[in-house]
Order: sequence, then C-alpha cells, then structure tokens
Amino acid sequence: MTIADLLTHLETFAPLTLAESWDNVGLLWGDAGEPVTKVMTCLTVTPESAAEAIKEKAELIVSHHPVLFRPVQRITTDTPEGATLWKLARAGVAIYSPHTAFDSAASGINQRLATKAGCADITPLQPLENDATLGAGRAGVLPPHTMLADLTEKLAQLLKVDSVDMVGSRHQLAERVAFACGSGGSFVAAAVQAGCGALVTGEATFHDCLAAQARGLGLILVGHFASERFAVAELADELAAAFPQLTVFASRNEQDPVKRISG
Repeated sequence: MTIADLLTHLETFAPLTLAESWDNVGLLWGDAGEPVTKVMTCLTVTPESAAEAIKEKAELIVSHHPVLFRPVQRITTDTPEGATLWKLARAGVAIYSPHTAFDSAASGINQRLATKAGCADITPLQPLENDATLGAGRAGVLPPHTMLADLTEKLAQLLKVDSVDMVGSRHQLAERVAFACGSGGSFVAAAVQAGCGALVTGEATFHDCLAAQARGLGLILVGHFASERFAVAELADELAAAFPQLTVFASRNEQDPVKRISG
C-alpha cells in the first residue's frame, strides 16, 4: 500500500474542495508513491510530535494543522520548523493536512462537536452555494430550556478540560447553538444570523467576545486544542478500522501548550 492509496481515502472522507481559500491542505511534504505501513495522527507537527513519529517509524503524519502554512524562501535547521522538517525528510516521513476540509466535512470536526453536545437537526452554519448540506461550521438544536452554563459544563466534561471560558449570562438560553472549532470568533455574525443563542468554539479574540456580548450571543471557549484534538484521535481509530493492514495511532505525546493555573 502506498501513501497515495491512503490519501485517496482521506480526500474522499474530507474533500479538499471544502477547505477555505486561504488554507494550505493536502500532501504538503513527502512522496505519495512511497509505501506506508504506519501512520500517526496529530493536531500539529511540533518538534515533539515529529520526534515521536520518527521514533515509531511512521511513514506518514496526518496533521490537522498544516506545516508550511505561509510561503517560505528557505528551509534550514536554523529555525525550529526547518530543523523539524529536515529531520522528517531524513527519516522519510511525509505529512498530510486536511485542516479546514476536515472541519467542514460531512463527518468533520464541527459535525462531531455538535453531535457530542447532543444536538438534533444539525446543518452547516455557512452552507455552500451549490450544496446546502455542506459548508463551514455547524448549527444544531438542543432540548428546550437548555441554559448556557449547562452546555458549558457538559462540554467541559465531554472534552475533558478543567476549565472553559464563557461570555454571557449563566442562565441565558442556548437552545440553538453554532459550532466552529479552532479559532472561530469570525463566526459570531453567522451564528447570530442563523438565530443561535450561543457559539461554541476553541478561542476568540477579546473584540470577538465583545461583539458576541453586544449581540446577546453566548460564547463558549473550550480551548483551541480541546476543540479539535479529540477528532484527531477518532480519525486514527477510523483509519485503523478501514485499513487493518496499517498500524495507525494518534500521537501519545501531544499536549495542549496552554496551561491554566488557578490563583
């Protein structure tokens, strides 16, 4: 089996046409014609996750966040990113990133978040012009009288995080909810337009929080890492089930770089 064979499956599961225009997705590093026996999924390629892939002799990393996100003029070991990529190249490890295509896929991260939260009638928050069943973000309906604080506490438990930031009143209703994993502050206006009482995302700027507050939109910030990392682990299990001839695992060393310390 080659890397290209696995990429055909990944691109069917999360079509790259769903990616945002500004994104950098697909096979970003390596040779698709090389054989593959072991795959590691992770949220981000870091020196630590790269070292893990090399140690485990993986031929492919499926990283949610893309490497080489912005154009570069040189890749040398003088920078952390350059040194990491140089080591991966010497070890023959390729990198594939689905990023926003995975966010928006029919079984993508936002769909999974909405499903975990217990939503019904889940639809894209920003549907595509040519296919209303696909698009960015998700919106779904929770049981009547669901309050913002209740949803916040439920998500903290589901995503296994100690603390979650919230904008809005604890008792305001969150019966129709929007979901935008990662940095989803830009979806505030879309959530309001869709008639949502709350938006669940990973992180948002201070000004996005103010905009949500001014519009009466509850905002639940579960953390960038927590909003996406669970899906990376699920993807590893799903790839392992689809390709039993492969060894597929989610990074065991990857951790949230943000630590919350109580006073």
